[in-house]
Amino acid sequence: MSVLKSIQLKLKFFVGSLFYLKYAIHAYIYSLQRDGLERQFTHLSTEVGFAKPGKILSAEQKGSSVILYFELAELEIYFLTEDLVRIDWKLGIAPIPYAIAKNDWQDVEINLEQTDNDWVIFSSQVKIIVAVDGSLKFCDRSGNILREELPPQRKNEGWVHQAQLRKEERIYGLGERASSLNLRAAKDEQQQSKTYRMWNFDAAGMYAPGSDPMYLCIPVYVGMHSDGSYLIFYENSFDANFTFDETATADFVGGRLRYYFTYGSPGQLLERYTQLTGRASLPPRWALGYHQSKWGYRTEQTIREEAQAFQAYDLPLSAIHLDIDCQVGNRAFTIDPERFPNLAGFTQELAQLGVQFIAILNPGIKYSRHSNLFLEGQILDGFCKLPDGSLVVAPVWPGWCVFPDFTNPKVRSWWSRQYAYLLDVGVAGFWHDMNEPAAFILWGDRSLPKVTQHFMEGRGGDHREAHNVYGLLQAEAAYESLRQYRAEKRPFIVSRAGWAGLGRYAWIWTGDIECSWGALRQTVATVVGLGLSGIPYSGPDIGGFQGNPGGELYLRWFQMATFLTFYRTHAANNVEHRRPWTYGEPYLSIIRSFLQLRYRLLPYFYTLSWETAQKGYPPVRPLFWSNSDNSTLWDVEDAFLLGDALLVCPIVEDGGRSRSVILPPGTWYNFWDDSAIAGEQQVTLDAPLERIPLLVKAGSILPMEENKQLILHIYPPVQASEYILYSDANDGYGASRLDKFRMSRDANNLELHWEQEGDYPFSYTDVQLHLHGFDIQQAWIDDTEIAIQEQKLSCHPFKKVRLKGQ
Repeated sequence: MSVLKSIQLKLKFFVGSLFYLKYAIHAYIYSLQRDGLERQFTHLSTEVGFAKPGKILSAEQKGSSVILYFELAELEIYFLTEDLVRIDWKLGIAPIPYAIAKNDWQDVEINLEQTDNDWVIFSSQVKIIVAVDGSLKFCDRSGNILREELPPQRKNEGWVHQAQLRKEERIYGLGERASSLNLRAAKDEQQQSKTYRMWNFDAAGMYAPGSDPMYLCIPVYVGMHSDGSYLIFYENSFDANFTFDETATADFVGGRLRYYFTYGSPGQLLERYTQLTGRASLPPRWALGYHQSKWGYRTEQTIREEAQAFQAYDLPLSAIHLDIDCQVGNRAFTIDPERFPNLAGFTQELAQLGVQFIAILNPGIKYSRHSNLFLEGQILDGFCKLPDGSLVVAPVWPGWCVFPDFTNPKVRSWWSRQYAYLLDVGVAGFWHDMNEPAAFILWGDRSLPKVTQHFMEGRGGDHREAHNVYGLLQAEAAYESLRQYRAEKRPFIVSRAGWAGLGRYAWIWTGDIECSWGALRQTVATVVGLGLSGIPYSGPDIGGFQGNPGGELYLRWFQMATFLTFYRTHAANNVEHRRPWTYGEPYLSIIRSFLQLRYRLLPYFYTLSWETAQKGYPPVRPLFWSNSDNSTLWDVEDAFLLGDALLVCPIVEDGGRSRSVILPPGTWYNFWDDSAIAGEQQVTLDAPLERIPLLVKAGSILPMEENKQLILHIYPPVQASEYILYSDANDGYGASRLDKFRMSRDANNLELHWEQEGDYPFSYTDVQLHLHGFDIQQAWIDDTEIAIQEQKLSCHPFKKVRLKGQ
């Protein structure tokens, strides 16, 4: 190393040390202040709780609901649909319905009956038995008991709610978790059932598998056992702890015990849950492509060179994300004009390369009269305060900061207006960071004091209740801004934190995960668990946020991420810059092939996004998604389904060149060589460095595109199957089309029918049919025989194709 280089590195380290020393001092001061404020303003509740709500005194039916009067509490059971029920113990602070997207439910015909010891409320689909002591049983339409709850316990301002779990019962969900997919399987350091905290938490630069809590906690879970599966969602944003041993226990420090029950297949559960809490809207199609990011770009020229390098290496790229180093003093809604002297021209330049420009945004506002945002927020009385009326001030990246109170609609409206000028200069989307909200600390909780006061839509409340919805409400403000100020385009927002209903507004990434093989494996369970919690769009920092992965780890991570919805490389500012060409060959060529495969698969991804918008299904699914009665699939947490057609088996071990997987029912085809494999067995699949095991389910039509040609890869069914392909202008709110395909097969014939619906024109020049697992001998399109070439047929849109073969 040259003397000059050595001096430069030492200066960089010295300056960096001083930089972080400033934050450490602020964090020390704030930690002391936070503890003092919580001692000063915390008042212990004098409310007397109860171990049981007492006995039922009476009950009455009012339309679709029944109210049961206990000695110490009142219980309302309200049927929103025949199989979706709200249970509301009416003590404590009622939740503000931030999570709820639908309130106009049709009346449901229900019945109320009294037996010797119980009250029974039932619709055509659900029966609820309320015992005299307040315990509840939920039964399906056949009378099978799906869930048995103990009487709720009231403690001070909060609740303890328990339900008995069966020996074989699995639990999935709770939002973002660095745990096993089956939450019940995880143990703590003492080998006791793991406790999951419901408190959005900044991992402060790096987390490992097993860390808890995480950035996005949602009190929703799926229970699965031999008699079926059900979903429970607690509409309570207060801090809580969940454990799953012999009982499922939810322990809330405050709020109302209001929760929702539904049952059915995983698809039915997510359809009902997202009907209640809202579904993700269709994203712009470019968002499903590849995103490149780095904390450390700093200048327009660096980003320009990055985009040009992707072109030079023949690597597709859809977006580049800026981190806080591109701002002025790390301040929200700024991009440094000295380092980005012509931002409008630059975003247009990137757009001509097909690359979107994404800006970062943190909620903390610099506590300074030199900040216009600070002055505006003060005039609006829009910042979080302490009980004595003084501002809450805490250290984050800009230094000492104040925090907008997003529980005030006036503040959300003000915040929405701030995005407008960046949209005017071509910023295509935003990623929200540090919005748990996070603060720098040396000990204790990494957030605002729990005594912080919030507007809460006018009724008032404190940070114990507002903390978890903070990121959700910031995302709502951003989403409404993008809808208003750029109405012809679909919003694109990525958020680190949020709560139930976040999927209506934003995607998420899985935060500052470490760079390790264990973290790669963890990502599968985390993303699948998020999908089962109503968050359909998520993905990791490819390669991990903190650390320097070797070429093989980065490649294996990249291969897996090719089949996740959010497809982005990102890393910290103190690690090596990580790009597809960083590791040279053979990694570059392999990564290029997977990038190209991702872009060929965009018709499939886009159709899955349409399905998400219609039904709430997550594109990334557990292996038991369509076979939840198959218990051998319940614990598979290192493989996943992408839609119904693809089964993805990542390689999560160093040096792995094969792996085993338990297959769901049906016949599966190896994507790489077309070999057929029978389902419902454990198989070992080859995984050379250049690929990961990827299987296609028989009966699938897998759409791909290349050079304006639509390629339909056809994997014939045993008897019959259907597929719908969605398309539109890729953005905006104009016309769309559905191409509906039906396949039927007998011993020697395969027929494919095509029906078209919608006003959007067919956007491909022609069509190719590529048959797999069926040896074609003759082919007819609309009764005209055509030539076959290597299992492929070239054609234009048709009504019917008939194939003879075997």
